[in-house]
Amino acid sequence: MGTDCPDDDATDAVAVVSCGDQRATTASCGDQRATTASCGDRQTTESLVIARLRDRFGLESRESLSWAAYDWANSAFATTVVAAVFPVYYESTVGGGLPGNLASVYFGYTTALGLALVAFASPVLGAVADHYRVKKPLLGGFLALGVVATAGLFTTGSGDVLLASALFVAANVGFVGANVFYDSLLTHVDTADTDRLSSAGYALGYLGGGVLLVGNLAVIQAPAAFGLANAGVATRLSLLSVAVWWAVFSVPLFLYVPEPGAETGSVPETESGAEMESGSETGSATQNTPDNPVVVGFRQLRETLQAVRGNRNLLLFLGAFLLYADGIGTIIRMASVYGSEIGIGATGIVGALVVVQFLGVPFTFLFGSLPGRGVTVGGRRLELSTKRAIYLGLAVYTAISVGGFFMTETWQFWLLAAAVATVQGGTQALSRSLYTTLIPPKQSAELFSFYSISSKFAGIAGPALFAFVGQVTGSSRFSIVALVVFFGGAALLSQVDVEAGQAAARETAGEPSVTAGVTET
Repeated sequence: MGTDCPDDDATDAVAVVSCGDQRATTASCGDQRATTASCGDRQTTESLVIARLRDRFGLESRESLSWAAYDWANSAFATTVVAAVFPVYYESTVGGGLPGNLASVYFGYTTALGLALVAFASPVLGAVADHYRVKKPLLGGFLALGVVATAGLFTTGSGDVLLASALFVAANVGFVGANVFYDSLLTHVDTADTDRLSSAGYALGYLGGGVLLVGNLAVIQAPAAFGLANAGVATRLSLLSVAVWWAVFSVPLFLYVPEPGAETGSVPETESGAEMESGSETGSATQNTPDNPVVVGFRQLRETLQAVRGNRNLLLFLGAFLLYADGIGTIIRMASVYGSEIGIGATGIVGALVVVQFLGVPFTFLFGSLPGRGVTVGGRRLELSTKRAIYLGLAVYTAISVGGFFMTETWQFWLLAAAVATVQGGTQALSRSLYTTLIPPKQSAELFSFYSISSKFAGIAGPALFAFVGQVTGSSRFSIVALVVFFGGAALLSQVDVEAGQAAARETAGEPSVTAGVTET
């Protein structure tokens, strides 16, 4: 039931809350306003707060929340396996009997091999995914590979160098390969703001990876308190926990994020924008295309490369991203080595890593909300765009590189780690969302494979420069400041005409591209 208001009060608020068979209604008439409606112990205001927070962070639908949850799932691999636990276990236990620094050398080779395999295979797989509309199945295949290989690390022990190396390569292939198709689904998620949603994914990744990492470190540091025999068993269980975590929290993506094009069942145009060759009147993919998916993949890859070569703004963005992603990636990979060289203890380094994980959560959300906001500089109003927000992140990274040259104390290392946390997730998230608007949605898997290649090959030049400068000068202090050159990618980014790039994407796709939430310079 309800309460009627006079006609002049018709605009007053009416709140209705349903709970089971009960229905509570409050109405506002005259000067009275209904602010809450209750049903048992449940409060409408709490639901409203949650809804507003989800909208603010780009998680306004079950679909968008499920997409972002995959970052929560797979970041456990990045933190526990790649960054913190497995490298130490590999060097101290698996390869502990190897002479000199051979264990570190082997670990470097296995890491590079995994990245190289995905870098060369993903463009073809991306073309297949776009052509046959199988992004989610391919994501699932790589996910299964990564989860099984990660779980297999539990079986490794002292001397199992070949087995551990092979499993780590497979796990890396699974992790990076799945990310290509995960990123490509962003163009198809129903969201009002891709900047916020992309940032929410990174923020949830920080939080999820940090939560599991802290739990695993606690178990490794005090195995007896958890009923375990020693730290070795605790370490192996930590690696197994990553596989379980990754698999379980990936389920929502497969349940609630739709496969692009699956609803209509129609045959899409080829990714170059041309009609598919007609082999029958039905237009099914199996009748209109060759039976061999690899042939289809290479054909589409060739056509896409030809199209990309003519897209100046897309090429400029990829070039800029290649540069500054190299700088970001090198800081991430070499920070621990550099800290150790200048005398920062292991506890200080691990603690700084945990700080980055958790401090990165709010700052990534904050960074995602920057586009569209304005600041007043010298009495002049300056609107922040996605591109300008990326500039801000790169400016902070430049300051970090310079500051690293003068770092001598643990507190300074923590301070620079905190500075990294303020921009790391946000810069990468906004780069992903900006790239999303520059590509046709129907080519998203294939073109995100090029994006992935840029980030993987970006892991080569930076560390190489770091090592070369350190060898020539005899100090990594000069190596860390030399990374400033990579953040010069901002100059190349400034040449990207976002509006023209978005228009080219719409023209290629023959349909409106996802541009919500991404603004021009």
